[in-house]
Amino acid sequence: MNLPSPKLLLSQTVSGQLCVSYCLQRLAHQCLASLYAVVVLLIIPSFSQVQRTPIERGFVHWFGPEQSPPLRSSNEWSSWQSWSPCSRTCGGGAAVRTRQCIKRDPTGPDCPGDTRQYQACNMKDCPSGATDFRHFQCSAYNNKPLMGNFHKWVPFQSGQGDCELSCLAQGQNFYYNFGRVLDGTSCHTEYNGICINGQCLKVGCDFILGSDEKTDVCGVCGGQNVSCQHHHSIYTTKYPASGLFGYNEVTMIPAGATNIKVIDKSNNYLALRNRNYHYVINGNWAISYPGVFNVAGTKIQYKRSADNQESFEAPGPTDEDLHVMVLFTEQNSGIEYEYWLPKDYYINHQRDRSSLQDTIETAFSPTLPPATQKPTTTVHTLIRQTTQKKWPPQARHERGNVELNGIHESKKDDKCGKCRKVKGRQNKIKQYCQKDFVFRGRIISKTIVGKETRYDVEVIITYKNNFPIVRREYMWVPNTCDCPSLLEKREYILMARRHVNYEKTLNRILLETDSFVRLYKPKEHKMLRDLDQECAKYGYQTHPKLNQ
Repeated sequence: MNLPSPKLLLSQTVSGQLCVSYCLQRLAHQCLASLYAVVVLLIIPSFSQVQRTPIERGFVHWFGPEQSPPLRSSNEWSSWQSWSPCSRTCGGGAAVRTRQCIKRDPTGPDCPGDTRQYQACNMKDCPSGATDFRHFQCSAYNNKPLMGNFHKWVPFQSGQGDCELSCLAQGQNFYYNFGRVLDGTSCHTEYNGICINGQCLKVGCDFILGSDEKTDVCGVCGGQNVSCQHHHSIYTTKYPASGLFGYNEVTMIPAGATNIKVIDKSNNYLALRNRNYHYVINGNWAISYPGVFNVAGTKIQYKRSADNQESFEAPGPTDEDLHVMVLFTEQNSGIEYEYWLPKDYYINHQRDRSSLQDTIETAFSPTLPPATQKPTTTVHTLIRQTTQKKWPPQARHERGNVELNGIHESKKDDKCGKCRKVKGRQNKIKQYCQKDFVFRGRIISKTIVGKETRYDVEVIITYKNNFPIVRREYMWVPNTCDCPSLLEKREYILMARRHVNYEKTLNRILLETDSFVRLYKPKEHKMLRDLDQECAKYGYQTHPKLNQ
């Protein structure tokens, strides 16, 4: 047996030690590299504020190699499903929709809210002659045995509940409770309520049953009463001195009005006519029964108590102008009315108007002499005039007290000069003869609108009017310089003209810069009484006069 030499063994031993040393050294370098990588991943992000997701940090194994972590862990609702068909075709029914609570955390709280939501639908009234819904449900038990007997059933209000189907046996003195009414049945006592699962749920303005949303006075669902303005006034025109019966216009309520209320506490009769001047309540000398009238796109509640107190109430909005009338039978004690209109309505309404309404009585001072002309009486209005004219049907209407929410006033014009004042009797007579309106008026308020000034005026006495004028009017001045100078709460003699533009879209009373204006004094009243003769004397052409 040949053995290796000692020299060879020594050489192999040294080589093996070197190899082991090299391997250990290489393994140490690899460990240091791995440790360095761990330090970089864990320590450096804390200094640099780099945010990493669990997946970027290598913790994917918790959810699986091909899965992502859930975006949310709390329970939440799914989207609403579509509405079901309405339970009724007319008269107000109910539709339902559902949703599901998606539970991601079995230990978490349930989703807040209801799984079902009900909506009112098909709210229009059923055609006349249609069977009442409760009557229909009671009739379903006709000719069916009840304790061995057969009966015909009609609805009966037992007082047990709004949503109980109580039916009275015809020809008998007892009723029977058949349980709950069908979903979508109107509640017995709750106005605007619908029965669902035996409970009466009030319909919100968003048509959701059980909703607390309400319509504000402007007619906006969930509104804050900021998109409209309030109009309130009292009609104080006295009973005509002649003592004749007849209709007088109280006011014209424009289209778009909401929350309308008219109250009269006298023995006179309120009446109402539409934009076509057709009476819908108490017209043509016939007194209507109190009740609900469908007029101008809304329901008007007409009430009359035993002591003859009357009222009109309507939620609105109206879709056409309405004319409130009064049929005089005694002295007028005052007719109060109010309504709400969208902001700036009157400014736009002025531009849309192009004509004046039928002649309407205005208030008279007791010091005025009686009219020499015998009044002519019509069914609709009392008109005193020497020459009958057919005026266009629409008008500047009587203005009430206006609470504006947002009309922006302009600054006074910097180019205003000294106001010109009409002087001399000759110029006074000239203006009286040439102007369309001469009247004594009280300035209620002043508003700057663009480059014009608008005055709210109470007409006290008319000395001359070539066109009809009502007790409350807007009067416009084509500047913002206070020319002529008019103070609120003061009475003036005013001479103005009718302003109609070429397109006939503007119709208003215009007080020009050089118009005759004087503070009211008794001597001015006496001087104006007989100026018609002066017009003829000086050869001025005048229009036919409407004596009021």
